[in-house]
Amino acid sequence: MNLLSVGASYRTADVGTLERLTIAADEVPALLQKLITQPYVGEAVVLSSCNRVEIYAAVSGFHGGLGDICSVLSAESGIPASELAAHLYVHYDEAAVRHSFRVSAGLDSMVVGEAQILGQLRDAYHAATEADSAGRLMHELMQQALRVGKRAHAETGIDKAGQSVVTAALEVAESHLGTLDGKSVLVIGAGAMGALSIATLTRAGVGPLRVTNRSAARADRLAAAYGATAVDFENLDAALREVDLVVSATAATAPVLTRARLEAAAPLVVLDLAVPRDVAPDATGVDGITVIDMDSLAAHRRAMPAAAETAAVEQIVAGEVGHFMAWLRGTDVAPTVAALRARADDVVTAELRKLWSRRPDFTDEQRGDVSRTLHRVVQQLLHSPTVRVRQLAAEPGGDQYAALLRELFDLDVPHATQADAVPEIGGKA
Repeated sequence: MNLLSVGASYRTADVGTLERLTIAADEVPALLQKLITQPYVGEAVVLSSCNRVEIYAAVSGFHGGLGDICSVLSAESGIPASELAAHLYVHYDEAAVRHSFRVSAGLDSMVVGEAQILGQLRDAYHAATEADSAGRLMHELMQQALRVGKRAHAETGIDKAGQSVVTAALEVAESHLGTLDGKSVLVIGAGAMGALSIATLTRAGVGPLRVTNRSAARADRLAAAYGATAVDFENLDAALREVDLVVSATAATAPVLTRARLEAAAPLVVLDLAVPRDVAPDATGVDGITVIDMDSLAAHRRAMPAAAETAAVEQIVAGEVGHFMAWLRGTDVAPTVAALRARADDVVTAELRKLWSRRPDFTDEQRGDVSRTLHRVVQQLLHSPTVRVRQLAAEPGGDQYAALLRELFDLDVPHATQADAVPEIGGKA
């Protein structure tokens, strides 16, 4: 099996496209099952966040796997495959490993160095584990990606400059409001993004701070944790008229902030951090209403962290990719080595049968001695070359040694045939 990652992010798609691609948490298990029932897909993990949708998969062929994944994404999103292709990036084998490690380290985030992606990746891995769509390859990839992300934040200063999307959004909002200090704020949504928003706003010194959610209990708990005020969702319109800034991060499938609702609340700055968007498309041009959504944030990306910090993380990623690929090549050659040893045992067994038929006078003890001696000789002859081929297989280009063994000894090893030809890939990520 080979690794394949296919996705779209703020780099390749606008919010409208990401909205259509976004997979709600309760829809992930069914999507995972749909993926692993495709002909070329054996394992799958789905990562869906506010600014990226990615599928990591173990596939038996590049073109077949890519076709399967694109077909599923097209069917789920309603975007024709021909249109979807323009927004996707594709990484194969080593490039897929490198991409997953860069994502976990925050190097591919809208706000470089942000740590929120680690939690999102952990949730994606957990969902795949629960759905039984992660096999040995996905388990190893996800575990190593999470470890690399932790290393990046523990061993470098990448997160000193890196912030959450919320922090970046507040910087843009501050440019419109002049200052956040003392501004009244309403947070709509009490999920992970809502909680992060309240924590960030509290540190920024805003006040008063309100929170509302369709589930009043969750809003009450979140408000109590941060000294904010919980607002009944039925009183949303009144709350909008009483604040300077709104941070909306719900999981609603339809706009929460309609044009009429915002017209009645102007003037107001709205941070729409939800995907799908919470602000209705026709509400973005309302007088006195400033809407900052994920597209706006992409246009106002923070400057990159210091070159030394980024370079240090890239060095960690490069080293970890090398280790992972060595492990992967080692696992690829293992079935070939096992098949070679099994072939040798079969040959010895067949020859012994011939010998016993010619020499029925051998006692059981003599037969045992001859059998053990022949097996030891063959195993000793195979020991050095099989150890060496494992070592060579761990080096770049090592797959050729396993292929050579299969060719020389005419070994039939399941899943060991070369995948179909792979063109230039790793496009627009």
